[in-house]
Amino acid sequence: METPNNATAVDFLLLGLFSHTQAHLFLFSMVLAIFAASLMGNTLMILLICRDPRLHTPMYFLLSQLSLMDMMLVSTIIPKMAANYLMSTRSISPVGCGSQIFLFLTLAGGECFLLAAMSYDRYVAICYPLRYHVLMSPKLCAYLTLGSWLLGASDGLMQAGTILSFPFCHSRTINHFFCEAPSLVRLACANTKVFEFFMYICCVLMLLIPLSLVLASYSLILAAVLRMRSSAARKKAFATCSSHLAVVGMFYGAIIFIYMRPKSHQPEVGDKVVSAFYTIFTPVLNPLIYSVRNKEVKGALRKWLQKVA
Repeated sequence: METPNNATAVDFLLLGLFSHTQAHLFLFSMVLAIFAASLMGNTLMILLICRDPRLHTPMYFLLSQLSLMDMMLVSTIIPKMAANYLMSTRSISPVGCGSQIFLFLTLAGGECFLLAAMSYDRYVAICYPLRYHVLMSPKLCAYLTLGSWLLGASDGLMQAGTILSFPFCHSRTINHFFCEAPSLVRLACANTKVFEFFMYICCVLMLLIPLSLVLASYSLILAAVLRMRSSAARKKAFATCSSHLAVVGMFYGAIIFIYMRPKSHQPEVGDKVVSAFYTIFTPVLNPLIYSVRNKEVKGALRKWLQKVA
């Protein structure tokens, strides 16, 4: 196998998302702009929640954790992709590759459970507003958050360690812009059937169960909204729920498409585009959908800007 001058024989080679054409250079610039917007939006959300006492509630605590996960997720993927593109290199070390797999699965898996916790929070707030502070106590909120991080980290550690233990005797060229578990499994020159089955079970636990909880929560919310007498309240609730479900559907749908297909499926260019939805686009959409449209967040931002000015 031929390797670039700055790569060793044991490095993996990432083909990347863009080529060096005018059109792809424009798309690459757009990705960098989205990356910067995602970092600024999620960082601002965390700072506002920490600084404003009015936002010290379970809902906003969960939002701050979502922003932290999104900020770390884009920082795990995009800087390496950008460095390889700008320096015309493709190599990534096994340690770097394993770190990307671990961090990505930790953050994406944790976000799946965190979105389920957030949907439960909205269900309690709308259907049981008088019991909200009892049903969503700070202790339960902390347990839900910690559980999301630990479950994601357990999945990431298991999959990263197992995948890198496989021999890669032939090609080490990954047709992707980052090290993603299914892409590496296809390159292994060993019997991966048992691991693929175990990975499928993990996907059911990490994806389908949280998604089912999200859909159940929003179904109950929808039923409660339909019983509201105020048409203005119904329209506001519908608008909020539909925007939440749109982002949740894009996040879960794209990950399920990539991770729950047979690993014998040959990677295509389209796979990289699908992966871009949950690694690039949803991290910048989340603060917009969940936060910017919220009056309390706007009030906290206005108050902070007045202090700065």
